[in-house]
Amino acid sequence: MNTIFHYDHYWKYDEMKQNLSALQKANSSLCSIETICVTEEGRSVFAVTLTNTKTGSAMNKPALYIDANTHAGEVTGSMAALHAIDYLLANYKSDPAITKLLDTETVYVIPRISPDGAEKYLTSPYMLRSVNRVYNEVKGGMEEKDLDDDGVIRMMRIQTPYGAWKKDGDSLILRSPDDTEGTFFDVFPEGMLTDYDGSENLKQAKPAWGLDFNRNYPFGWFPDSRQPGAGKYPLSNPENKAVVDFVLAHPNIGGVSTNHTSGGVILYPPGTAKASSAPKNDIDTFIAIGNMAKEEMGYEPINIFDSFMDDQVNYDSGAFDDWCYQTQGIPAFTVELWDLANRAGVPIIWNMHSSETPATAIKRFNACMEWVKKNAPQYWMDWQLFNHPQFGEVEIGGFNSKYTMQNPPENFLLQECEKMTNFMIRFAKAMPHLSVDQIIARKESSGVYKITAIVGNLGYLPTNLSDEAVKLKVNHPVMVTLNGAEPISGKKEEYAGDLSGYSRTETGIHYYGNIATPACAPAKKKITWIVKADPGTEITISASQEKSGCDSKTIKID
Repeated sequence: MNTIFHYDHYWKYDEMKQNLSALQKANSSLCSIETICVTEEGRSVFAVTLTNTKTGSAMNKPALYIDANTHAGEVTGSMAALHAIDYLLANYKSDPAITKLLDTETVYVIPRISPDGAEKYLTSPYMLRSVNRVYNEVKGGMEEKDLDDDGVIRMMRIQTPYGAWKKDGDSLILRSPDDTEGTFFDVFPEGMLTDYDGSENLKQAKPAWGLDFNRNYPFGWFPDSRQPGAGKYPLSNPENKAVVDFVLAHPNIGGVSTNHTSGGVILYPPGTAKASSAPKNDIDTFIAIGNMAKEEMGYEPINIFDSFMDDQVNYDSGAFDDWCYQTQGIPAFTVELWDLANRAGVPIIWNMHSSETPATAIKRFNACMEWVKKNAPQYWMDWQLFNHPQFGEVEIGGFNSKYTMQNPPENFLLQECEKMTNFMIRFAKAMPHLSVDQIIARKESSGVYKITAIVGNLGYLPTNLSDEAVKLKVNHPVMVTLNGAEPISGKKEEYAGDLSGYSRTETGIHYYGNIATPACAPAKKKITWIVKADPGTEITISASQEKSGCDSKTIKID
């Protein structure tokens, strides 16, 4: 795929800022950039708008929204979002499909919601959830630290007769109930135990940077006692508030993709209740678009609550995709990029993973370690003896999980970006699109004409996007306006209601074998006026709706 920049490494903030600026300067009529938030460390959260402003303003076209780096370490998602920006701009004019997309639609991209957190992740040995701000800090336990100064926090195994692990060649396995003889280990991330007295039972320290931006959105928010990382109150994080404010300020957004890692799975709402609780038409739409993603990416589409949640009582909540769908009615997908387990030959079966045995999980982990040794040896280190100041002789080794398990090694990054961009282009094409299909003027008497217009939605999604939007009463009807003559019957502005996309057409195969359409979707509507007009008068019929763009046609009365 043709792009301006290379996607063979992970961009730090300054490189991202510089490259975005270069793209904007070279494509001033197609690309604009704004800062929607300035972080505590002084970095901008950028929002990029892509559309051909010569064919209409961004807000008057249906729009797809993409974001990434809700979680600091999930930098693959950020690179995929940046790749989409680059690819759309680089191929405008040369690719008719891309040209049409930017001529008729808008794409909004927030490529890095947590630039502070991502910068800490990219420039230090540490992993973190969303941002490097201390939150509900609890002292005590094994704190991560790069003891051998190799720039990576790896596994550390400590020999102890109380340990639950034992060696199996280079790998580790759990002790069986009858394992009473041998050498056993505790395994922790490389680090130091705070307040160590030489005798206490070991535990891993609670991360000081415990905020989780994907638990801070207003729908389904719970306090930290129920949902760790949720923040002090909904949208207490300025980055989260900026994202919500952006979506609300751009009502033309008709689809959402939020890029995460990892697992190789396409998640769709609801995430707070079973899929059967949502409107069936909406779930069918999620599955159809999800299957389109699977064609491009090879990743399975699954419902969050039914197949992704381990705990369906104290489930994770306060997520962005649920807020989009369950308060705004916008179809939203969380795309978990990169799937090391599948590449290692021991894939996760998502609708069964909650019942998976520890033995299977360990087998998968060890297979992933073997894959890394063969395919990304730069991120592997054999176990090395290390003289720990608290525990004496320990062993440190294993892979750098940041760029193997959580994100792909750099030589696999472009594959993930290209797959994601292909899906984003197809997703954008699913947006609703208004069309004034036909205008007929029939003379009724001298100076009196009957004007008939057919207004339709040519897109896959309905103009209301979802049945959930109708239930929430956030759907807005299509407005049809008559200009050029005064109506005798009818109003200059008429409402056409919601217009279904072809996703709502009933299709099937007759039991005798023929393809059949039991019922077309109500995707178009006829509107009539009686007007006073002289021959030669030009009459324009315009249709508009915030999610579906606008269109108009003009006729001259004979």
